[in-house]
Amino acid sequence: MYYVVMKDRDIRDNLATEQYLMNNVEFNEPLVMFYIEGPCIIVGRNQNTMEEINPDYIKDHNITVTRRLSGGGAVYQDLGNLCFSFMVDSDDSNFGDFKSFTQPIIDALHQMGATTAEVSGRNDLLVDGKKFSGNAMYSRNGKTFSHGTLSLDVDLDVLTSALHVQKDKIASKGIKSIRSRVTNLRPYLAKEYQNLSTEQFRDNLLLELFHADKLEDIKAHEYVITDDDQKEIDKLKEKYYYNWDWVYGKSPAFTSKKRKHFDMGTVDIRYNVADGKIADVQIYGDYFGMKDVTDIKKELLNAKFDRDDIISILDKFNLDDYFKGISKDELVTLFTP
Repeated sequence: MYYVVMKDRDIRDNLATEQYLMNNVEFNEPLVMFYIEGPCIIVGRNQNTMEEINPDYIKDHNITVTRRLSGGGAVYQDLGNLCFSFMVDSDDSNFGDFKSFTQPIIDALHQMGATTAEVSGRNDLLVDGKKFSGNAMYSRNGKTFSHGTLSLDVDLDVLTSALHVQKDKIASKGIKSIRSRVTNLRPYLAKEYQNLSTEQFRDNLLLELFHADKLEDIKAHEYVITDDDQKEIDKLKEKYYYNWDWVYGKSPAFTSKKRKHFDMGTVDIRYNVADGKIADVQIYGDYFGMKDVTDIKKELLNAKFDRDDIISILDKFNLDDYFKGISKDELVTLFTP
């Protein structure tokens, strides 16, 4: 296994680096990447950014907002959070299998005293029944990365103020608020790890993952970003993570809207209909899928806003590739009038 430790504290730079490494650097073993950033919100690839955030609060508190390549829901991070990303060769069977990617982190946390840490639901890590990590996944060109958060000492009051969590998502968890559902890891670690900085926490995790006693012993496994790498990373930063159109996009008023929360994520379908035909379609949500829903949107554009016509278009696709784990019948109900 190889590793990369990012020194940058801007989420946009770190996501661009992750994207570059996945698509442009060949590793003959899995790669793990660790990064830390200042206050920020990262929305999932398919989410409507303005509906996931509290814009006034974010502006007043100088919180960075960007969008990632992977699906899933919006997350808040600050310097009390550590992000990890595993990159591997992909196949259809490992997409959506978060447990196989996160188990090494769980095992390491157990060694550090958080013995009740566990994988739960589709993509969460819990300790004593409370969430301390959300995870997402992305595949392209035979590669997959699975990345997640680790809340060591995040300001949970800011988290709950900065994010706008839909009521149906909270209700599906059987809880009254997001604040009652989330926690930090620090209180659950063994005494000798209680006062670690986020950087020290990262280094201890690295040693546990490599079964090593000191960082010098694993230096041969470190990949260091080169100047040539950085030039290409800077291009990705401008194209995606600093780009308003990528982060926010256009959110016009829609004439038809259907939304439902499933165990495997929320799907929100919106149509603009003119003269009986679909003039615009957007598909929002925190679902996961190996393929980009842009394929489906293109086929629906200019089609009749008619149940049979829409079903005939959906029949062209293996919908599980786009909405992992959600049944075709349930999706058809959402997509059709």
